[in-house]
Amino acid sequence: MEEILNKPLKEFLQENKLSVGDNVIFLFKALGLENKVDLKKLEEEFGEVAKMSKSKANVVDPEEVVEKYGADTVRLYILFAAPPERDFEWIESGIEGAYRFLNRLWDFVVGNLETFKEVEGKPVSEKLSKAGKELRRKVHQTIKKFAEEMEKNYQFNTAIASVMELLNVAEKFQPQNSEDKKALKEAAETMVKLLYPITPHICEELWEKLGHKTRLYEEPYPQYDEKALKVEEIEIPVQINGKVRAKIVIPFNASQEEVLNIAKTNPQVVKYLEGKELKKVIYIPNRLLNLVVKN
Repeated sequence: MEEILNKPLKEFLQENKLSVGDNVIFLFKALGLENKVDLKKLEEEFGEVAKMSKSKANVVDPEEVVEKYGADTVRLYILFAAPPERDFEWIESGIEGAYRFLNRLWDFVVGNLETFKEVEGKPVSEKLSKAGKELRRKVHQTIKKFAEEMEKNYQFNTAIASVMELLNVAEKFQPQNSEDKKALKEAAETMVKLLYPITPHICEELWEKLGHKTRLYEEPYPQYDEKALKVEEIEIPVQINGKVRAKIVIPFNASQEEVLNIAKTNPQVVKYLEGKELKKVIYIPNRLLNLVVKN
């Protein structure tokens, strides 16, 4: 008994497959406290999440949830919360997170409409800024990953996560020229197209706001561009005698000689090489340059 009493509440409940919600709502109702205690918050913080059951009075009314958050949010949350082969557990903070994500997507598209109106067509890769190329690469990585995850046992959760990652990148992007603006518009249109089967209502509205006269169901599925996926430059660390002393940007798949020459132009590397003998060069392609020196 003493061992049980000394255990944290959360650990005790989880070990015994108990949840804060197990019939406790009826006790709170009898005491007139049902509106003063957030049982869902207690459940998430301390308990083994309870399966929905009328006997536990923890069933979620779908009409109420749809009215509060919208059908798109409910559908997004259900598909994002867990892969199809796993049991689904309803957590209030989860649906609120899905709701916030859709609001961010709406704000991103609507907030950039004036920028989008200035440009038409796909961006020309050669004219993109460095950041613009990185954004476009992320767009086409997302298209590829979304298709792969949807085709692989319908992994909706990881497919949706890839779009969330793209939104994070797009929100921070600052266009430097007209081609960059096209890349940003491409990102917006891609996210709307990819999410359309999951959240059709908000996506149709955003598609119309983007100036399109067609309906999304008439649009072809986005295809990724192999050229856009190619990495042109990459940043790697430079170690001197095993310690990182600098980071350099090199062409992707550059030779050891090219990388060494670039490193020797870096002030931090020069500082640690000055007056010393370079005994050995260890280069792991696209990952690391290690220089072994002797005084």
